[in-house]
Amino acid sequence: MEITGYKYTIEQEAIDAREVVDTYYGIPVSPDSVTQNWCEYETANLDTPVFYFIRFDESLTVVLGQPIIFEVTTPILPSF
Repeated sequence: MEITGYKYTIEQEAIDAREVVDTYYGIPVSPDSVTQNWCEYETANLDTPVFYFIRFDESLTVVLGQPIIFEVTTPILPSF
């Protein structure tokens, strides 16, 4: 599947990117806020090597810059 977003080879890089976005947008407002992160990263477990990514949203451009387009392997779902 083709994804537009931000790709990271090390999980800590994805965590750091998420934290930068959270800081920019002032999230969370408090430790017990429902919203704890502005965005979330995902793991491309079926790819070798495994990598981490954040899907693009226009609100991320100001913090993370321009996104890239990359492929993520997704499971094949059975047809019925």
